[in-house]
Amino acid sequence: MNFIPGDDAARQTLARAAASPIDALLRELDATREGLTEDEAARRRRRFGPNRVAQENGAGVLRELTRHVFNPLNGLLLTLAAASFALSDQRSAIVISAIVVLSVLLAFVQEHRANAAAAKLRAMVRTHASVRRPDAGADPFVETSLEDLAPGDIVRLTAGDMIPADVRLLATKDLFINQSTLTGESMPVEKFAAPARTAEPLEADSLAFMGSNVVSGYGEAVVVATGASTIFGQIADRITEADDSTAFDASVKKFTWLMIAFMAVMAPAVFFINGWFKGDWLSAFLFAISVAVGLTPEMLPMIVTVNLAKGAMALSREKVIVKRLSAIQNFGAMDVLCTDKTGTLTQDRIILKRHLDIYGEDSARVLEFAYINSHFQSGLRNLLDIAVLQHAEIEERLAPQHHFTKIDEIPFDFERRRLSVVVEGDDGARLLICKGAVEEIFEVSTRYEAADSSGLLDLSHLETAKRETALLNADGFRVIAVAYKQVSGDQQVFSAADEIGLTLLGYIAFLDPPKDSAASAIADLRKAGISVKILTGDNEIVTRKVCADVGLNIEGLALGAEIDAMDDETLAARVSGVTVFAKLSPPQKARVVSALRRRGHVVGYLGDGINDGPALKAGDVGISVDTATDIARESADLILLEKSLAVLNDGVIEGRKVFANILKYIRMGASSNFGNMFSLLGASVFLPFLPMTPIQILTNSLLYDFSQTAIPTDNVDEEFLEEPRKWNIGGIARFMLYLGPVSSIFDYATFMLMLVAFGAWNKPELFQTGWFVESLFTQTLIIHIIRTRKVPFIQSRASGALLATTIIVCLIGAALPFSSLAPVFGFTPLPTTYWPALGLFLISYAVLAHLAKTAYFDRFEE
Repeated sequence: MNFIPGDDAARQTLARAAASPIDALLRELDATREGLTEDEAARRRRRFGPNRVAQENGAGVLRELTRHVFNPLNGLLLTLAAASFALSDQRSAIVISAIVVLSVLLAFVQEHRANAAAAKLRAMVRTHASVRRPDAGADPFVETSLEDLAPGDIVRLTAGDMIPADVRLLATKDLFINQSTLTGESMPVEKFAAPARTAEPLEADSLAFMGSNVVSGYGEAVVVATGASTIFGQIADRITEADDSTAFDASVKKFTWLMIAFMAVMAPAVFFINGWFKGDWLSAFLFAISVAVGLTPEMLPMIVTVNLAKGAMALSREKVIVKRLSAIQNFGAMDVLCTDKTGTLTQDRIILKRHLDIYGEDSARVLEFAYINSHFQSGLRNLLDIAVLQHAEIEERLAPQHHFTKIDEIPFDFERRRLSVVVEGDDGARLLICKGAVEEIFEVSTRYEAADSSGLLDLSHLETAKRETALLNADGFRVIAVAYKQVSGDQQVFSAADEIGLTLLGYIAFLDPPKDSAASAIADLRKAGISVKILTGDNEIVTRKVCADVGLNIEGLALGAEIDAMDDETLAARVSGVTVFAKLSPPQKARVVSALRRRGHVVGYLGDGINDGPALKAGDVGISVDTATDIARESADLILLEKSLAVLNDGVIEGRKVFANILKYIRMGASSNFGNMFSLLGASVFLPFLPMTPIQILTNSLLYDFSQTAIPTDNVDEEFLEEPRKWNIGGIARFMLYLGPVSSIFDYATFMLMLVAFGAWNKPELFQTGWFVESLFTQTLIIHIIRTRKVPFIQSRASGALLATTIIVCLIGAALPFSSLAPVFGFTPLPTTYWPALGLFLISYAVLAHLAKTAYFDRFEE
């Protein structure tokens, strides 16, 4: 038994709608089959509100801010602040709180700006519904924004549509709906208009629900519930969260908890060592709290969010809508792009160039029958249909709306790969006219007709047809076959079983010219380390032609039938060496994408059709376009306002910049914490006083954190952007082992300087001031070493903002011991001879850190 959250009244309303006779339900909804007038629809919208679910309304400022405040790191820091306050160390509590406020506000402001920019672009890409209006004119169905629907509206459903609300079906024709979002059932469910015999709404075959989509067929339905009153609206938050975590998110969380665990070991160790050797347990506890704060990567959430938000804003300027921020990083890690050829490699400007009989001669009759089929079909009208209907001379000659009446339709699906309409002419004769893929039309045809001949189809005709279509395909034409048969006047309802014994008339051939920019875009992606694979429902001959035109080298080719014959392991072993996958069904596309991911690839999928939904969901990053079908747009992580591979390349670069700048902070935090561990433990053992007071450690952390807020603005070396980058937690650990001890060397050198040269054994304030300044300078300097594999400051320079924050923080750190605030923080003026020694330490530290970094990259990453 399925369970619907929410109140019982909503559940009972749906159950009653499912079981009610149609006329009774329409009376209850105060609606008619002709639909609501525009005025009545507007009145109901005011009463019921817009047809939006929670996440479409936006998180809201308060909710965005709350999400940034409540994370594990901030929870830990606020707990430590409360502990400091409870132990009467208000200064420490204030500094810890300031660190949290700095992190939260920066992350909130940047993400809010990114969301606002994305919202402006999303307003340009709205999902529409086809709704009946009695005052609409010749065609009673008009396109309206999905948000404008209200209970009582009559909507039309066709293949590729998202179900716009919770609806009760009034009429259906081979209507199959995918409602896996709500039920988890992967197979499409057939729906009917007859009253259901179950009290459970999700099991009722007379209902369709917001959040599901039409796979094939068509229907008409009346809206029963909208917005938050729908089943989808009531569980929208839970659905959104279920699909929000990526490998990148998991890796960041893993690093965060690793650092928290590291801190959880270090802080108690520092507490017990200082308490045991110095005998002041309260001071030791406050010092341990400060150490815990210093070892916590408290700015990581801010760095991640600001980097992602900055990437999203950069992409928004390129007219790319980012629906999920973490998808930007997946862009940077992507090493395989799977895409259909139509509109990506080609201009998406299909032209009907030829209409031929089975002998390859021009045939006006073939075009006329194709025109009637495209005119009366009510499913998703694709570019091929549009190209057929552009022949206005056929409209003038046949006037199908006046001389033909539609009796029934057999909708397209990806198994049959054909579509039929049944029409009755003025003379009373009924015709079933079918068009579709050549092989599939041949399977159901037994006769042929040409201008001067007709007869039974035999193997010779099949061979001739194969030759003709192969020649057309080789020239880049997409070929569709057209057939028909006369049917009985008594039959009113038709199905796929009636598509037998057809008479083949010939073919229509379409041309979709290659894009001028496709060759250079593919070359740029190849240069960026991304291999492009074509996943298409078209045949291999025309796909080879298009690939050749755009310079895409085909290393291997596999057909849908071959994919079906492979188990998952065999397919995973095969996919990496294949460039073109042709004649694929939607499930086969998703299998190929999943197989590539199992091979360790980060896979992007670019698609815009109803057959692309499963593959978009299967990829690491799903990409669609503003003109795509509803299901494709809803399944995508990013939406392009221009279907171009060049735009994708820009997105890849932004993703790699995001990853590079996040990695800088993580490497720096890990190596600094590892070095600080040795310095703190050693100093705690041999010093008769605390190596730094709690307020000094916290002030050091606050200033250091401020210096890192500019990392998202930093420049990234061109070499780093040349190939895909993936998260490697093992690499982080190795980097920490190489760089961490370097900082400890100079900490201990500073200890010796202060104790031996300046006699600080009995001058704790002098020692603490000297280490505070050295620690702040070296920690602030290290980002400039880590940020590049080149020689810092000479071969690669940081952004102006990062240089500015570094200089500002260093100046503040140098000035504090001489300022009026020095007594507040326990500082004392440093000797003049300290500064040349510090300068020597900094130069030596930069050189040694650069050498250690170079040794790491030479050994592990070259």
